[in-house]
Amino acid sequence: MHAVCDSHGRPIDLFLTAGPVSDYIGARALVSKLPNVKWLLGDRGYDADWFREALQDKKIRPCIPGRKKRTTPVRYDKRRYKRRNRIEIMFGRLKDWRRVATRYDRCPKTFFSAIILAA
Repeated sequence: MHAVCDSHGRPIDLFLTAGPVSDYIGARALVSKLPNVKWLLGDRGYDADWFREALQDKKIRPCIPGRKKRTTPVRYDKRRYKRRNRIEIMFGRLKDWRRVATRYDRCPKTFFSAIILAA
């Protein structure tokens, strides 16, 4: 599951992908729906040059640490990156719902509707 959240950790947009799918798929789906913001905080899974360029085209500054196997290190604001815990707290609150945490629903539409209700 991929989410775009505001500065308080409230979900604005959610996107559900199949199980073992790269984060790049979710990033590609959400990049066109990003709101007009100054910064985007993301984890290492979203570290891709094309994603950084797409953000810069929208005048959004990425705060995404580089992958460990990246040959050229990427600079990011470590103090600002610590605020990403709000997003992790949002995912934790969604998983407080037992139905979401254990994924009782095998149908993606039903599971996604449970996520929306929990959000």
